[in-house]
Amino acid sequence: MSPTQAPYGLWKSPITGDSFTARSVTLSQVRVDGPDTYWVEGHPKENGRSTLLRHRASGETTEVLPLIDGARLPDIRTRVHEYGGKAYAVHDGVIVFSDGADGRVYRFDVNNPRSGIQPLTTLSKVRYGDFWIADVRGLVYAVAEDHRGEGEPVNTLVAIPLDGSAARDDAPVRTLVRGTDFVTSPVLSPDGEHLAWITWDHPGMPWDEAVLHVGDLLADGTIGEQAAVDGGDGHSVGEPRWTEECELVHVSNASGFWNLYRTEGFPRRGTNREGWTGGLRTRPLHPARATFSDAAWQLGPHHFDVLDGEHLVASWAREGVWHLGTVRLANGELEEWNVGWQPIGNVAAGGGRVVMLAGSELDLPAIVEVRGGGAQVLRGSGEFSPEAVGVSLPDPVSWESSDGATAHGFFYPPASAVRTGPDDELPPLIVNVHGGPTAAARPGYNLGVQYWTSRGFAYLDVNYRGSTGHSVAYRTALNGHWGVYDADDVITGALHLARAGRVDARRMAVRGASAGGFTVLSALVRSDVFSAATSCFGVADLARLARTTHKFESRYIQTLVGASGPEDPLLAERSPITRIDAIRAPLLLLQGSEDAIVPADQATAMHRAVADRGLPVALKVFPGEGHGFRIDSNIRRALEAELSFYAQVWGLDSPEEYRDAIRVENLD
Repeated sequence: MSPTQAPYGLWKSPITGDSFTARSVTLSQVRVDGPDTYWVEGHPKENGRSTLLRHRASGETTEVLPLIDGARLPDIRTRVHEYGGKAYAVHDGVIVFSDGADGRVYRFDVNNPRSGIQPLTTLSKVRYGDFWIADVRGLVYAVAEDHRGEGEPVNTLVAIPLDGSAARDDAPVRTLVRGTDFVTSPVLSPDGEHLAWITWDHPGMPWDEAVLHVGDLLADGTIGEQAAVDGGDGHSVGEPRWTEECELVHVSNASGFWNLYRTEGFPRRGTNREGWTGGLRTRPLHPARATFSDAAWQLGPHHFDVLDGEHLVASWAREGVWHLGTVRLANGELEEWNVGWQPIGNVAAGGGRVVMLAGSELDLPAIVEVRGGGAQVLRGSGEFSPEAVGVSLPDPVSWESSDGATAHGFFYPPASAVRTGPDDELPPLIVNVHGGPTAAARPGYNLGVQYWTSRGFAYLDVNYRGSTGHSVAYRTALNGHWGVYDADDVITGALHLARAGRVDARRMAVRGASAGGFTVLSALVRSDVFSAATSCFGVADLARLARTTHKFESRYIQTLVGASGPEDPLLAERSPITRIDAIRAPLLLLQGSEDAIVPADQATAMHRAVADRGLPVALKVFPGEGHGFRIDSNIRRALEAELSFYAQVWGLDSPEEYRDAIRVENLD
């Protein structure tokens, strides 16, 4: 059947809010343990509960963990740095995890399930994550974030007994590393003799001047002699991994790209250890104009792993597009694998197997195993069939922005299997702004994109200055210019498409979440290009946020804006809430009530300021949600609110039957 003609933006689409929740999950934290593969699934239908899944060599996939105390299901989650991340570890069937409900650390042995889930820490205001199991020492190394005192929480590296002796009294939990603002990434060498970890201090972020350390482990599991291996002094490091030969591989951005480095010279078990720190040698493993890591917003990034005694398996990005292959440890030789999938998250290896979180242009994100030159899907994130809908494929685009800079993005034209637009009409445009701002837009099949393109909207996913996946210089170009360069890149990207005749210049909207929401608001005060805008838990008042946000990025705002401190008038000057008079476009604000990163008062204050000026505005605050929406009903309501908002603003006689249409105030 040939497609029928219908106005752009009014196409009936089978992708609804329920498509994101009813039969969909989020996938993360992929790990390999012998023949088994583990990962975390987030379930919107269970109020966002995160479960631990295991795929066995037999092909069976099941949820691993039983009830805690026979009463409730575990929630695999940590709130360290608020963004969380690595909330479990597994080694030889022993699982250690943080439970999101009570914050305790628990242990479970899949080889002895009758023992049940055993607590390892007390109920307290201490958060744990980034685990590494050292079963021969009877310990699990972890990052601890102590919220029991006044002021900022205290971050340390600790050793937790595996025998449960700290379950009622935290005295057996020993602190190994303290005295820095942040510490992450404990990794034990294969011979059990050395521990590696990473530290950094305010005002830096982990991608600024983090330092890699290695320490000699004493008989009781504490750290003896130690050395700083790499990092600091203007560059940063991340993702330490030990090879089978007890050499250390990590990433460093010293070259201007996140490249792989190798450190040799560690003494092996039974050899002379005196003065071992003086014999270490660190060198580039594979110098390249490519990035082998990403901004470490969460604990436990895992973009490469040790494949065998001779190779790493690694993912890397060139111009925002990610690849997969091997790096030879002896000489750094890189070999790309073309398996039809792009890595979009963790890459893990073990027993000759490679498993990763991956995506493609025609498939939803999935857990994919690569073996023997082929790829097998172990677990998909949903049951949606793209072919029945029609697929919008990404078109890489670049354009000239302010100050002669070049910005980048991916353009998705409207696409439907059953609809086409009128010959004399151009589609409305949705410009998406990712968060961070040190995140990145990645090409691939994404329901969040196809939701719009399948309705006849064009979609531009912008990698503005400040994004990762390009050079360090591209990322750091935003420092001191947040709210300016990023907004300019978004504005000029929309204009580039309009001038090329690909979109309707009268119907261009900009949307973004978190830091992306700030860019949305900044774009509105810098230009009248957009006729609609949506800010999801976005920043409106920089000065207020500098006083109220969490420890992890409490100084980050100053770096991005170029402020000298929290009282610098520049923070107010750059804040969209102080420039309401420059806003012309209708604005939608979506916010979680329990957001600890961008508190809800940012959205409510912005709403009051815009409404008081008589401008079109709508606000929806979702009770119980934090920084992002995890509950199924709220995910659906947010999407429907946004779609109904554009329909009202642009006068679209939409065929949608909204269950949760939003009322736009002051809309004539």
